[in-house]
Amino acid sequence: MRVARISKAMATVAAFVLLTPVAAAQARGNAWGAGWAGSAQGVYPVGYSVGQPGPVGPAGPGNTAPLLTGAFPDNQAHDQTLRMTVHPSVEGTVWRVRLSNEYGTRAVTFGRAYAGLQSIGATVVPGTNRPLTFGGRGSVVVPAGRTVLSDPVRVRVTDAPSQRLAISLFVAGESGPMTWHAAGFTTSYVSGPGAGDRTADPGETAFPHSTTSWFFLSEVQVQAQREERATVVAFGDSITDGFFSTINGHDRWPDVLQRRLDRRGDVTVVTEAIGGNMVTRIGRTPGGCTPCDGPPALDRLDRDVLQRPGVRVVILLEGINDLGGGNATAAQVIDGYREIVRRVHARGIKIVGATLTPSAGTEFGLYGTPETDAKRRAVNDFIRTGGVFDGVADFSAVTEDPARPGHLRPEFDTNSSVGGPGDHLHPNRAGFLAMGGAVDVAQIERWATGVKAAAAR
Repeated sequence: MRVARISKAMATVAAFVLLTPVAAAQARGNAWGAGWAGSAQGVYPVGYSVGQPGPVGPAGPGNTAPLLTGAFPDNQAHDQTLRMTVHPSVEGTVWRVRLSNEYGTRAVTFGRAYAGLQSIGATVVPGTNRPLTFGGRGSVVVPAGRTVLSDPVRVRVTDAPSQRLAISLFVAGESGPMTWHAAGFTTSYVSGPGAGDRTADPGETAFPHSTTSWFFLSEVQVQAQREERATVVAFGDSITDGFFSTINGHDRWPDVLQRRLDRRGDVTVVTEAIGGNMVTRIGRTPGGCTPCDGPPALDRLDRDVLQRPGVRVVILLEGINDLGGGNATAAQVIDGYREIVRRVHARGIKIVGATLTPSAGTEFGLYGTPETDAKRRAVNDFIRTGGVFDGVADFSAVTEDPARPGHLRPEFDTNSSVGGPGDHLHPNRAGFLAMGGAVDVAQIERWATGVKAAAAR
């Protein structure tokens, strides 16, 4: 394993930042909430990206995504700047950013980092770009397998539905394997290799390359102005991640849910979803790409849900990949649900079970078979009637074609991401609107408000 050499002083700073920021913030009495999240899933380019520019990589189960050959000719960053664009779910003034090297094999040096308001494209609104610090230092070394949370930075977001944050990261030297989230459905920007530190540059000329993925960035937290803001985590696979929604449209079903909740109360929705993700550890059938699916829900539950600040409700939509991609039994998926619910309830968090949407007609894997549909129906019966979940979001009922049971409604079975026909598995933008409308927002708000009221007493 190749490890970058770092100074003793820098190693000390890195260790301090990695181990102490949350505790230090709590000691100062600050309340932090979830502002945005993007589950770290593996090493670029292993995964399922959507709308990604660049040629498709070599065929095979270990390398499926299009390659950004102009930006990363050997699949790593070289003395260049990545301007990652994220859409926070909430307004705020003070933020913290989590950088992830969870799947790297060597330490990554971030020579400098900035956060500001995106203007258009790769440009940043003048006067908003602020340097990020880590334990008071402007640079940080993140060891392989670790994450780092920045110090607080002031960037005023006054209109969360329309404003985006631009997080600019200068990777000094070679990064080695890059931790990423493949399907961001948001355009971000990358400078050329060797372009150096352009984090403070508000313009776009230094960023000729675009990507629809997020690299090294897994979380943005917001400082609450009064009390901890209640968080809903949408926990799932590609259908929650937004496959076949519009690029930059911010219209995944969790986004639709956020807009509905914005009209009712002070609740934030963050999406912790990975394309191909499974509930169980069964993995793909032979020939499939298990590493592309990210860690199973059972293994990432702590990181992506239970360790996020302010979580009051989880909405779980997963299982179709276990049934159609891994040939799991309905009982195995249900057992996975039981374990997830038990662990969520142990933290005093409510959990909503979302029924699995139909996949008949899908031509890849086992998704489209009658056997998979029968297992899906058994799983959905458990979600609706098993008495384990605190509530149910019946996504199957609003997306299934009544004229062709087991199939998506025709109006939901096209591709809003890149155009053309759908794959009979992923609902499009219209389908996500229906799904986001099927969640009982009054129930979620009661749970969130009740917890907050009890805390106030």
